[in-house]
Amino acid sequence: MANERARALRAQPSDAERKLWTVLRNRQLAGHRFRRQAPIGRYIVDFACFERKLVVEVDGGQHATAAQQDAMRTAWLESQGFRVLRFWNHDVLGNIDGVAAAIHRALRETRGE
Repeated sequence: MANERARALRAQPSDAERKLWTVLRNRQLAGHRFRRQAPIGRYIVDFACFERKLVVEVDGGQHATAAQQDAMRTAWLESQGFRVLRFWNHDVLGNIDGVAAAIHRALRETRGE
């Protein structure tokens, strides 16, 4: 079920997800492999580098009212050993270089198991 949902989400990315994927795909960022719309437990994360246990989430306006659910999701992912980075859509769309730099820093700081 999660794999089908992830496949459907990959088929219809938001503009911000599409733009960030152009930076993350094909090991373009520090040589690390990212998967998009990847199932982890009962959640589907926007982007994940399993080697470094790093999750990158791109949040739209709907997340402003879902802060409690996002906090629970982040807490669970962190309990599984993942580091979670969150960026707003407008940050990705307006400052992709800054977002890529923040992800690159996190990759250097995060160690996979």
